[in-house]
Order: sequence, then C-alpha cells, then structure tokens
Amino acid sequence: MPSLSERKEDIPVLARHFLAQSAKQLGVEAKHLSDDALDFLRLCKWQGNVRQLENLCYWFTVMVPGQVIEIKDMPQDLFQKGTARQDDSLSWDGLLERDVSEKLVGGQNGLMAAFCRRFETVMIQSALRHTKGRKNEAAGLLGIGRNTLTRKIRELDITDTDDN
Repeated sequence: MPSLSERKEDIPVLARHFLAQSAKQLGVEAKHLSDDALDFLRLCKWQGNVRQLENLCYWFTVMVPGQVIEIKDMPQDLFQKGTARQDDSLSWDGLLERDVSEKLVGGQNGLMAAFCRRFETVMIQSALRHTKGRKNEAAGLLGIGRNTLTRKIRELDITDTDDN
C-alpha cells in the first residue's frame, strides 16, 4: 500500500473521517479544516503515515478552541525542517500565515512592523529588478510616487539600486 505522502488526494477524506471519529469519542462537535490548513497538510511528508494524521486529528479535536482549524493551529513540530516541504501550491498568504504563526508560537512580538518592512522591501526590490533599477517606472508599477519610492528605499536601507 502506498504511503500517505504518495496519496495526497486522500488527506481531506481521511482528515474528515478522523476528525469525526475523535469528536465522537470525546462527545464534542466535529471540527473542520480550512482550505489553507488542508493545503498545508498536503505539503507534509507524513513520516508516520496514516497513524500520524489520525493522531493529529485527535490533537486538533482536543487542542483547537474553534470549530475551524487554521494553519496557526498546527502543532509546532509540523513546521520543523523536513516535516513540511516547501511547495508553491500553498498561497503566499498561506505561507505568510504559517510564518507569523511560527513566530507567535516562538514568543516573538512586534511582528506587524517587521513583516510590513519585509513586505515593502520585497515589493520594492522586485519592482526595481523588473525595471532594471528605473525608479520612475518601478514607482509606477507599485502605484506610488517616485519621491515615496526614494524615501522608502532610504528608510528600508535598500542597496544595489541605480540612481535613475
């Protein structure tokens, strides 16, 4: 029988079954996985195969306070290197949510400023690479003025830009 990692299409059906089973055992209402959480589970390697998914669903039933299970509700060990694969099938906002959740679980705070800074830096650097350093064109693509772009480049200490 192929491993769960080779049968990703079975994960939603199995997860629903295990969530219903654990809810019945505990005498509570069954929880549901969000689309992003399901996408994340599809990225996992499942070294423990189906038993690992079953145990995880039981854990969700006990530990997740709400009825809908989100990426932020995933246990930290699923984020450990080698457990979840990097895959482009998870949306950027799903990846962002996972990153924020990891940092919150790790006790970090002040995340809004740090993530906004990272977001702006990536946006500006990408636009500048795309326009080969032409600030007027990059600003237009980003929907901001050239002076705003120049100020943000200075504030964010973005280097390796042409002075166009």
